[in-house]
Amino acid sequence: MATTSTPAARTGARVHVQRFGTFLSNMVLPNIGAFIAWGLITALFIENGWLNLGGGDNAWLGSGSWVAEFGGWGDFAGGGVVGPMITYLLPLLIGYTGGRMMYDNNIRGGVVGAIATMGAIAGAGVPMFLGAMIMGPLGGWSMKKLDALWTHKIRPGFEMLVNNFSAGIWGMILAIVGFVVAGPFVTWFSARAEEVIDFLVSNSLLPLTSVFIEPAKVLFLNNAINQGILTPLGTNEAASEGQSILFLLEANPAAGAGLLLAFMFFGKGAARASAPGALLIHFVGGIHEIYFPYVLMKPKLILAMIAGGMTQIFINLAFDSGLRAPAAPGSIIAVLIQTPGGSYIGVILSVIGGAAASFAVAAVLLKMDKAEDEGDLAAATTSMESMKGKTSIASSALGGGGAVATAATATQEIRTIVFACDAGMGSSAMGASVLRKKIHDAGHTEVTVVNKAISNLEDDVDLVVTHQDLTDRARLKTPSAVHVSVDNFMGSPRYEEIVEMVQQNNRTT
Repeated sequence: MATTSTPAARTGARVHVQRFGTFLSNMVLPNIGAFIAWGLITALFIENGWLNLGGGDNAWLGSGSWVAEFGGWGDFAGGGVVGPMITYLLPLLIGYTGGRMMYDNNIRGGVVGAIATMGAIAGAGVPMFLGAMIMGPLGGWSMKKLDALWTHKIRPGFEMLVNNFSAGIWGMILAIVGFVVAGPFVTWFSARAEEVIDFLVSNSLLPLTSVFIEPAKVLFLNNAINQGILTPLGTNEAASEGQSILFLLEANPAAGAGLLLAFMFFGKGAARASAPGALLIHFVGGIHEIYFPYVLMKPKLILAMIAGGMTQIFINLAFDSGLRAPAAPGSIIAVLIQTPGGSYIGVILSVIGGAAASFAVAAVLLKMDKAEDEGDLAAATTSMESMKGKTSIASSALGGGGAVATAATATQEIRTIVFACDAGMGSSAMGASVLRKKIHDAGHTEVTVVNKAISNLEDDVDLVVTHQDLTDRARLKTPSAVHVSVDNFMGSPRYEEIVEMVQQNNRTT
């Protein structure tokens, strides 16, 4: 069995912020579909939505129509679906997800988290996304601790009685805490945060946020900023104003697109050759991490990213444009879907202008670069993954083959393979797709290959593929499975070994 040394534990403030950002993402990202649904319903059914363009009191678009009833305006003001979704559904989903995460993916933790979140919702005057991110995990974690006090101490036959009443009583207590403490606090915090944003907007200082956001993205601190601050504040603003520019501060693909275009024309060697594919993954797929190694390879290019970010924000400010709901992933498709009718010109121009600005600055910097070497893209990718704490499936396409972390053998049939990473979304789906194709091309269509978050793993799978830094965590969740660790998810020699393992142990179907 081939082995490598165990990576040193990463410490420091940046690592803690990254982990916190991952935690927030794991609460928000699984529920992005609900945010998109709310955004589309809002776009279609509010008073100035797509189905009521031009207004009027005709039979089916007037203030007494079914559109107004569903959207909650006109004769039906205060009702409809749009308001209840953002007030109740979205925060409760986040609270439930956070509670379930903190109780080791136990539904019991999710239920108590949702109850606690409901208290915060009732005690606040704004949508409780920040409150849900506090009360949901608190509910799941505290319920787990309480259950541990009487585990294996309940008399047979009384388990359901104790479990249901303990969850109900503790949920009630947390709902009161949410109503009295969390709701008012988050309302106060949201008001102060909105004052800061208003100050930046009124003084044309909002573009300066790119000075912090763009470097933060490359250092993988963007999840804490985007999911912890911009999405909750943006959703509150969108609920009252119909749209928010905050959704475009981090998710706009303009700056990254301009950078990769510059490498296509003025880059060298592997960086230039890989830039077109990276551009497609970034701009259409919405996986922004694909361009991070290009910046890490030549750190001065962060100036191009800041220029692109500032330009796109300035254009959106000038045209008073924004999105109705978060664009996730940060794909141009997701951005345009969430753009309200009156913002299309501004948003499209912001993408073009931001890309042009980053392209121009990056082109100058690349042309002025007199270094003979083309830059080590593979080394930059490794550096990026070291900072992130896991291998990026998308960006690993930029590097070479990857060292073997561990080999594995199996003696039983392999029917279920899980590709596991932190969030279980985005780039992990790409890795699962690569592995699935190799196995099915070998004639073993009976094998199911899926991607999941490590927190959602259960010990009912045959084989788990992870990055070497995550294998120990995955093994705790699935001790009976065969575990394969890789360094490079897009071109690892481990995949060929997995295919051979399947061929040796599975019967031909």
